[in-house]
Amino acid sequence: MQGAITRVCMVVVAAILNPLLFPNENTTIPEQDDDLLARMKEHQKKLESEQKRLEQEISQTETALIVDQDSYGWYFWSALCLVIFFTIEVCRQEMNPDEISDPVEDEDGDSSAGYLSAKTVALDKVVLNNFCKTRFHPFIHESGRVREFIEGFADDLLEALRSVCDREADLEVEDFVGIGSMFESWRVSKPPTCDLIVPFSPPQPFRFQFQLWCDPATEIPLDLQGCGKIKLIKPGGNGADCLCGSTNLGDDMLCLLHNRNECEKLDEHGLVELLCAKNTTYLSKDQIMRWFQISVTKAWGQISHKYDFELAFWNLDLPGALKIKFRSGKTVVLNVTPAVQFEDTDAYLISHFPSDTSNSSDIHWQLSLTVYERNLLKYLAKRLPTNSCHIHCLQIVSFLHKKQTALTGRCAFSNYHIKTALLHLLLSKRLAMWQPQNLGHRLRDLLSFLQQSLEEKRLYHVIVGNPRIPNEILVPEIICSAEPINLFRPLVLQRHVYAKMEEHFQEMVRNTSVLLQEYTPHFSNGHVRHEFSSTDHT
Repeated sequence: MQGAITRVCMVVVAAILNPLLFPNENTTIPEQDDDLLARMKEHQKKLESEQKRLEQEISQTETALIVDQDSYGWYFWSALCLVIFFTIEVCRQEMNPDEISDPVEDEDGDSSAGYLSAKTVALDKVVLNNFCKTRFHPFIHESGRVREFIEGFADDLLEALRSVCDREADLEVEDFVGIGSMFESWRVSKPPTCDLIVPFSPPQPFRFQFQLWCDPATEIPLDLQGCGKIKLIKPGGNGADCLCGSTNLGDDMLCLLHNRNECEKLDEHGLVELLCAKNTTYLSKDQIMRWFQISVTKAWGQISHKYDFELAFWNLDLPGALKIKFRSGKTVVLNVTPAVQFEDTDAYLISHFPSDTSNSSDIHWQLSLTVYERNLLKYLAKRLPTNSCHIHCLQIVSFLHKKQTALTGRCAFSNYHIKTALLHLLLSKRLAMWQPQNLGHRLRDLLSFLQQSLEEKRLYHVIVGNPRIPNEILVPEIICSAEPINLFRPLVLQRHVYAKMEEHFQEMVRNTSVLLQEYTPHFSNGHVRHEFSSTDHT
C-alpha cells in the first residue's frame, strides 16, 4: 500500500515539474519540432502505462487489506488523483503568461471572433527581404541629402529669427536639435519629414523654475504624468534674486548688476503678461506658440529672397508645422517645436507633441526625452550583430501603421508607441537574436508586444524609471528614480479613443500579410519562397 501511494506522489511531482507531460489539446508550443513531439508522445505513453500499473497495484492492495468492505479505498485514491491532476492543469493554464485567451463576448454580447493573434501572422521571407530593399533602401542616400539641406536652412531661419527679436526684452533662441525618424535613420515614407526642437530661454535677469510631475512638492493630475510646469521668475521674485526689480532704490542709488534702462524695458514689455497664462506666472503654451509663429513669419520674410521655394504653415494648431514646396512639385515637411531645456540636461519641456491629443492644459508642458532615446538606439546598435534587423522591424510596423491609417482614418496610436515597444524588446532580448535572418521572428515579436500592451492597457516609457537603461546614456537621476509612466493611461481614460486605437491595430495585424504582398515587387526569378510560420525555430 505504501509503495502504491509513493508512486502516485512521484507521478504528481513529475506533473508539477514538467507540465509538458500534460499538454492541452488546443495549445500549440511555439517553435516546436518533430523530435520534441515524438518525445512528448513517448512520455505520454509511459505515463499511461505507469498509471494503469498503479491502478492494478492499488486495486490488488485494497482487495487484500479490505476484504470485508466494498473497495471504498480504490474510489478514494482514484478521486484524489483526479482532483490533483485537474488542479495542476488549471494552475498551469493560469500561470502561463504567453497564452492569449480565447475570443470572448464583449459588453454588447458580440463575439470577437475576428481576433487575430500577432504570433500567428504568416510572413514570407523573400517578400520581407524584397520589401525592405525596394521600400526603405532608396531612402538612405536621399535622407542624407534632405538632412543636410534642412540643417542649413534651419540655421539660416533661426539666425533671421534672432535678428527680428528684441535681444534685451525678448526670448533668446538657441540652436536646434534634430529628432525623429529622419535623424534616427528609420524614415519609411514620402514626403520627407524632419522634426526639430528649438530651445529658448528668457532674457536676463528673468529665469525659469521647473516643477516636474515627479517632484514630491509638485501637484500634477495623474493623467498628466510626464509633464511639468515652467514658472517665470521675475527680478526680485524671491530672496535669491536681485532686489532692484521690487524695491525703489531712489534717484541717488544704482544697482551694480542691472542698469535702470534694463529694468524699465522689462517693465514696459510686460514679459510675464505676454508669455504666461492669465493671472499666473506659469509659461503658457498657447502664448509661446503665438509668439513663435509670428517670429517665424517675420524671419522668413527677411530671407525668402534667397531661396527658390515656397514656405507655409500647413497646420496652425501646431507652433511650427511648416511645408517646403519646390517648383518641381516635391515637398519637405518641417516640424519646428519651441522647447525649454530642463536645467543642464538633454531633456526638454516642449509645447506640443504632434501625436498627443490628450494634454489640453495650457500650462503643463510635456517632457521630451527623445535625445536620450536616440542615444540609446545608437548605443544598442553598436552592440547588435552586423546588419541587424531592428531598424527594418521598426520601419515595417511604421509603414503598416501609415497604410492602415489611410484605410481607416487617424487614431491615437503613433510611431512613438512603436519605437518605444522596439526599445523595450532590444533591452529585454539577447542582442544575438537580432541577426538579419531573424527578421520575421523579431517582427512578429514586435507586433505581439504591441498587441499585448494594448490588451493590458499599459506601455511604459522606455527611459523614465527603467533600471535596464545603461549608465552610459547619462539619464538625469530625477528621471531614473521616478515611477514608470504608462503612455496609454491618458488614452484609457478616453474609452472611445482607446477603443478606436485597439480596432486600428487589430485591423493592421489582420492586413499585415496582404499589405506586404501588395507593396512588394514580384520577381519571376524562380526563387522558392519560405514562410515564417509561428512554429519556426529561431
